[in-house]
Amino acid sequence: MSYFWLEKSIMCLLLVNLPVFHPSGSGDDSLDSLSSRVHRCPLTPSLSPRKRTTSQSKTEPPLLRTNKRTIYTAGRPPWYNVTGTTFKEAFVIGLCGGSASGKTTVANKIIEALDVPWVVLLSMDSFYKVLNKEEQELAAKNEYNFDHPDAFDFELLVTVLRKLKKGKSIKVPVYDFTSHCRRKEWKTVYGANVVIFEGILAFANKELLKLLDMKVFVDTDSDIRLIRRLKRDISQRGRDISGIIKQYNKFVKPAFEQYIEPTVQVADIVVPRGGENFVALDLIVQHVHSQLEKLLCISEYVFVFNRSALASAHQGQPLPKTLSVMESTPQVRGMHTIIRNKETNRDEFIFYSKRLMRLLIEHALSFLPLKPVSVETPQGGIYDGKRLSGKRITGVSILRAGETMEQALMAVCKDIRLGKILIQTNHDTGEPELHYLRLPKDISEDYVILMDSTVSTGAAALMAVRVLLDHDVAEDKIFLLSLLMAEMGVHSVAYAFPKVRIITTAVDKEVNDQFHIIPGIGNFGDRYFGTDAPSDWCESDEGMDF
Repeated sequence: MSYFWLEKSIMCLLLVNLPVFHPSGSGDDSLDSLSSRVHRCPLTPSLSPRKRTTSQSKTEPPLLRTNKRTIYTAGRPPWYNVTGTTFKEAFVIGLCGGSASGKTTVANKIIEALDVPWVVLLSMDSFYKVLNKEEQELAAKNEYNFDHPDAFDFELLVTVLRKLKKGKSIKVPVYDFTSHCRRKEWKTVYGANVVIFEGILAFANKELLKLLDMKVFVDTDSDIRLIRRLKRDISQRGRDISGIIKQYNKFVKPAFEQYIEPTVQVADIVVPRGGENFVALDLIVQHVHSQLEKLLCISEYVFVFNRSALASAHQGQPLPKTLSVMESTPQVRGMHTIIRNKETNRDEFIFYSKRLMRLLIEHALSFLPLKPVSVETPQGGIYDGKRLSGKRITGVSILRAGETMEQALMAVCKDIRLGKILIQTNHDTGEPELHYLRLPKDISEDYVILMDSTVSTGAAALMAVRVLLDHDVAEDKIFLLSLLMAEMGVHSVAYAFPKVRIITTAVDKEVNDQFHIIPGIGNFGDRYFGTDAPSDWCESDEGMDF
């Protein structure tokens, strides 16, 4: 068969309106372009433009909206018990198949039909090895074999997937197919109910297979796969037909026959015709749902933010040793009298709250580890002093009320870095959800001062601490600061995270049926900002309505 005849035949096929798969990402991309879809029944076919120049593992919420809920890929899934550990591991689905077989379409349809709140799609394309100069020259001439197992960094891939299965946050490389190298900025991906891992050699490594709870092989006719590959490489990568066909015959087809097609034997389910096979997809979804229910991830799981469980877990126990309550001097008691008084106007409430915050920050800094250091004075003498032994301090506020403490922190710590966390409650599901997260780079090396105005049950604080731990901040480097805490919240945080230092100006004993601190201080955010909280607002954890 001559190249001329094949090229002419393929060009004719490309002009015909064939039922060819058009996923919203690459054949091995993530779901970042699926946002803002219209509501529709699960497994309804949909077409969207195909894009693929870099491997995508973006995690900005929301990922997509179904007819029941929003599916997120960022933030901390809230299925942690009172010890701060996960109930079960994530359910991992492996999708394997030839290049352009429709793996991403199958993944998208599964995600929409599953309708679970937290999903991660991990692409094998993100784990191509970085090419050296000689290999890049071969790739430019279509002489490099990207379909061979040696082209992938399986060691990194196994490490990442193993951490993701355990619910840990991970960094995923972003591969640029134009320059054939990894970008400097890696994407942060969080644990989820379900992890879908897809790639042409998803079943080619024994260690990878051990991590997969369900293995699906997407079987698509080779002619269809070739047409899709041609359309992608011509439109998105600017390649010519002869080069594409040469690469296909020399590398893609032999690799499929030698490495990919034989792995169908380890598959639990084979899906002919890819994303258009709705019967097979329905069967997959039913099986995953049944497994998730067994894992307590949907209908039967009990998450840490069950306030009744928190309220009864530590009754009658002494306050933990990790708690430090600022000395109740006449000045401190006087300021508490003012801000607790419901008749205090907003101006005075803000003024005395800020004074109290400043004292709290100063008190908290005394717990940071210091190392001895000697300096020379202007008079030529030597003074033996102290200096922070760590690299630096970072402040993280739990929005919105925790943000009020930032000014006091900045007034005490010069040039401090700040981060923010926003947690809100989903009134339909009762689940707390992490809607916004901004943390400075390399926060894992810092001492972190986590700020919230009040802590009643500790629900928001627990979730915030988990986020910091997911970013590799050491537990003993986290300092939770709050103007007022309830004993219930103190016990909850200390029991889940015994190395976190808890610092406050006062601890009240009681929490009422609405989980408000008694005698308390009222809704701090409303009093400080002069607002009425909307019904779905999560005011720290004191206003979390479950």
